[in-house]
Amino acid sequence: MTTTARPDLDPELRALLADMPLIPHLTPDVLAQLRQFPATPVDFLLAHRRAGHRTVTVPAEDGTPLPLSVFTPANADPTTASPCVYWMHGGGMIMGDRFSQIDIPLEWLDEFGAVVVSVDYRLAPEFTGTTPVEDCYQGLLWIAEHAEDLGIDAGRIIVAGASAGGGLAAGVALLARDLGGPAIAGQILICPMLDHRNTSVSSRQYAGGPGVWTREMNEFAWRALLGGLDGHGGLDGHGDPGGLSGADVPPYASPARADDLSGLPAAYIDTGSAEVFRDEDTDYACRIWAAGGQAELHVWAGGFHGFDALFPQALLSVTARRTRTDWLARTLRERAV
Repeated sequence: MTTTARPDLDPELRALLADMPLIPHLTPDVLAQLRQFPATPVDFLLAHRRAGHRTVTVPAEDGTPLPLSVFTPANADPTTASPCVYWMHGGGMIMGDRFSQIDIPLEWLDEFGAVVVSVDYRLAPEFTGTTPVEDCYQGLLWIAEHAEDLGIDAGRIIVAGASAGGGLAAGVALLARDLGGPAIAGQILICPMLDHRNTSVSSRQYAGGPGVWTREMNEFAWRALLGGLDGHGGLDGHGDPGGLSGADVPPYASPARADDLSGLPAAYIDTGSAEVFRDEDTDYACRIWAAGGQAELHVWAGGFHGFDALFPQALLSVTARRTRTDWLARTLRERAV
């Protein structure tokens, strides 16, 4: 049951959001229109910083070429291995590209001299199930295999992402643990999309908005990704919009389904109090603690989904981004050789 009782938006964010055109709903036609918008102008972000940028192509598990962008600080000390932030972009796993929200990890290039690698994983509904997370995992394998050439300290690789990218980063951490893959020093999960079931209190609170990602949009995106694994037939399926279920949904695609969250790298998880993903993100942190792992959780009062990426100048955004960066500084310091 949808409820109208819900945390209010931060006043500054509410005013900013009021001036922003929002998408009322997602359909296949709307998605097609959104995908026609040009990619993020990365050259603008690089204009004021000394950083190299090159594109490499990595084969997916089925041989499909996957573009990766590699951003390297121009003033890196060649005698010292750099940390690496492996970035997975947001967009509900149905839109976006490797430059989406890239300003977030580029701040860590500036602050820590980190090499930033961002992956163009394949999107739903054209590619479903675990394809996006497996694409991201192939990128991690490439980074680890080429760490020396990239000037990367293989012991300080951080997986990070926002929204869908946060869910993919969590899925990559699970894959690396279960497959004996590369060591990951930490996972930064920014308002991550973790649970296909869409049944939490916060999901119901933000049916119809306010914000940039509603319960209905979330439902659409998961249907696109799962392609019938949930028992509802993908975008053409019918069923209860109150939540997807299905024992065939892999935990790597929907990390909240993982039975065991032990043995994972330390996690930083943040979310807003006024967004769809609040409760599934909070629950994921609690389950990491219950399994004996380490997680730092922040629920930003009045924050809507993706607030700090959309309005980085807002006071709450500045605080959230600074707190996240402080956690990364501590994590990298602890893992320094």
